[in-house]
Amino acid sequence: MTVKVMANIIVQKYGGTSVGTPERIQNVARRIKSYHDKGQQIVVVVSAMGHTTDELVELAGKISANPPKREMDMLLSTGEQISTALLAMALWEIGVPATSFTGSQIKLLTDGNFSNAKIKMIDRSRIDAALNEGKVAIIAGFQGIDEEENITTLGRGGSDTSAVAVAAVLGAKECEIYTDVDGVYTADPRIVPNAKNIHKSLMKRCSNLQV
Repeated sequence: MTVKVMANIIVQKYGGTSVGTPERIQNVARRIKSYHDKGQQIVVVVSAMGHTTDELVELAGKISANPPKREMDMLLSTGEQISTALLAMALWEIGVPATSFTGSQIKLLTDGNFSNAKIKMIDRSRIDAALNEGKVAIIAGFQGIDEEENITTLGRGGSDTSAVAVAAVLGAKECEIYTDVDGVYTADPRIVPNAKNIHKSLMKRCSNLQV
């Protein structure tokens, strides 16, 4: 698939640390506004706030020693939905129109491999509609849906994967990833010393995504 580069679209991804508190969310909103005020079309992909995902995993462990992966994906996907909605509110508060989307709302289609799903395609129509209305499109990272409309998650580093995939589908001129690790890894490099940086293979896979 050949993707036409759109000169005016920038995709930005903000990690959990960047949106970890209300004050940090407001800081991110001001950064986005500085781009929007210059006429840039901005698509933002966000992670869950702070350590929300880890806290949800811990919460599930208090309920079940071996929770079904489908239900874990249902649970873990809620973290990003919170941060997208809060960031949209922060943008509206400073005069920037914004619309938040879940993975399912942009039809980010994956395979059915719960907890480590692979992206198959993204429907860009709702993103384009928001941008054409002058809005910032804010997308919940880390999540999608399979062909049976089950919520899926993309595994560790999934929000980075979402951002690169969205940028590829939109033909964005830039994909800016604001994070506290150097690249996209197979595991958390702060915990797994031999984790591999998969940036190049990720870019190759995303370049083959269907629109």
